[in-house]
Amino acid sequence: MNVTVTQGDLLDQSVDVIVNAWNRNIIPWWLLLPQGVSGAIKKRGGTAPFKEVRKHGVIPLGGAVLTSAGRLPFKAIVHVAGINMFWMASKRSIRDSVRNAMEVAEQNTFQSIAFPLIGAGSGSFNQQKAKDIMLDEFKTLESKIHVTVVEFRK
Repeated sequence: MNVTVTQGDLLDQSVDVIVNAWNRNIIPWWLLLPQGVSGAIKKRGGTAPFKEVRKHGVIPLGGAVLTSAGRLPFKAIVHVAGINMFWMASKRSIRDSVRNAMEVAEQNTFQSIAFPLIGAGSGSFNQQKAKDIMLDEFKTLESKIHVTVVEFRK
């Protein structure tokens, strides 16, 4: 599996699809003040992806759903439920989010995907540990999709 780690802005990556570390989709998106990746998507890409993700209903912890990319230049966005009801990420939620996002990407024949550090923002998980868990999970998967893990840097 081809995995690259880079520093920068997830929304500036040249990939087919990006991953948005989302919640379990229980609280309506319009009641939330999107932060991090979600806030950047809303600001630059509009609200369409969040209106679409709402239609999927409750997402199991670690689950993944696909929406359009709104006004962003990607083919789609994979939203993963990386945090629980208490806005906390866990080793399991990070691993499951990686695995399920890759499964969605495979099913939709994307060639490249970019991930943020799942759980390291609103999920309060240590950034280095989140990255290590993600990289370890990628080692267990077989895929021809090029993966970029983006550590946020302005």
